[in-house]
This record gives sequence, structure tokens and C-alpha cells, in this order.
Amino acid sequence: MINMGGDEGWGVHRLGGMSTTRLLVLGVVRIFQPVHGYFVRRELLSWDIERWANINPGSIYNALRSLTREGFLVESEERPTDNRAHKPADRGAKQGRTSYRLTPDGQNEFLALLRDALWQVDQSDNSTLLGGLSFMTFLRRDEVVDALETRADALRGLVSASQHTIRDFSERRAAPPHTAEHLLVTEHRWAGELDWCEQFLKRVRDGYYLFNPEPGWDSGPARDGTWPGPTDKPTSQG
Repeated sequence: MINMGGDEGWGVHRLGGMSTTRLLVLGVVRIFQPVHGYFVRRELLSWDIERWANINPGSIYNALRSLTREGFLVESEERPTDNRAHKPADRGAKQGRTSYRLTPDGQNEFLALLRDALWQVDQSDNSTLLGGLSFMTFLRRDEVVDALETRADALRGLVSASQHTIRDFSERRAAPPHTAEHLLVTEHRWAGELDWCEQFLKRVRDGYYLFNPEPGWDSGPARDGTWPGPTDKPTSQG
């Protein structure tokens, strides 16, 4: 049962902003590897993460270092070359830039964070969901459908729990009047996300987006600004 008092329930979890940062950094490295830290920073800032994930540029570099220490990323240094002679530059030349790749453990960590972000409802930080949506196509379509169904069930539980809590507060008058507005805005948040989740679930079932391992799924994120349309071939569920 989902508890609105702060305990975690089935389908409800508290992931926190640090997990979102790690997911985003691992995901961008996964897409573009080998990749320099500056490119990871530039790419993520182009996603407007400072606004919706509350991540600053320094946090990106800190995450790269931390993930490397933990064995999820591996560094390699590109030696500068003398373009005229196509030979390595002199030792006194500027040091090469460090690039990053995912290790096998890093791939597992990326997928674990991605699954948490989609399967679990984070009551305290909506950025976890947005981070998961950024890389959802790395999962199979049927898993994303299952995750959304589970998420919708959890959201229905949150809406129901909110309604009971609001009724209880109203009957007992056990808190200042403005507390009712706090509860109402929370209920509307869950109800709004539930409405989106049900619509999004229908789009995924109808064949929108390309998921692993469907042909073309790994061709990179679309940047033409068009609304994602269904794939050419209907996708069977099973």
C-alpha cells in the first residue's frame, strides 16, 4: 500500500537528484562514447538540464570523476598529433584531452538507473522521470509498456491516498486551512501525471518511437522538432 506519510510503497521510491545526474551523464557517454567531458557538459546543457534537473556544469564534471572512481567509466587520454607530419606531437606540446567510455559495470549501472526512473514514482523529484524518458529507447518496447502500467497503478494509489488524506483533514480540522491547498496541489500533480502516463502508454503501444532492438532505434535522438510519429510497421506485444 502506498503511504503518503513518507514511507516507500510498491511502485513509489525516492531516487533523488544525484541519481538523475548519474543517469544523465552515463546516458550521454553511452550514446556518444568515446566522449570528452566538455562535450558531455555541452550536450546536457543543450537539453536545458539546469532548469528541469537543477544540475549545474560543475556537477557534470564531478559526476564524471565520481563515476570513474567507482569503475563505471574508464578514462583514456588522446595524445595531440602534429597534423603536418601525422605524428605524435613533441612532449612539450599541450596534454591531450581525456575521453570517457562506459565499462561493463557502467552499462549495468546505466540500465539500473534507467529502469528505476521509469518503473518507480519519485515523490520528491520529478527530474528522475524526465531523465528516464531521455533514454527510454534503450529498453525494449514491452518493458517500457510494463513500466508505464506499473507507474500508472502507483499514481492511482497516490491519487486515492491523497483524496483520503484530504477528507480526513477536512473532517478533523487538525491543521491550518492552507494545508488543504498543499494537499490539493499534490493530488492534482499526481492526477496530471497519471493522465499523461495513460496517454503516453497508448502512444508507445501504438508504435510511437523506436525501441531497442527495433531497426533504427540507435540512430540518435531526433532534432527536427517534429512530434514523434508511429513507426512504419506495427509492433507486436508479447
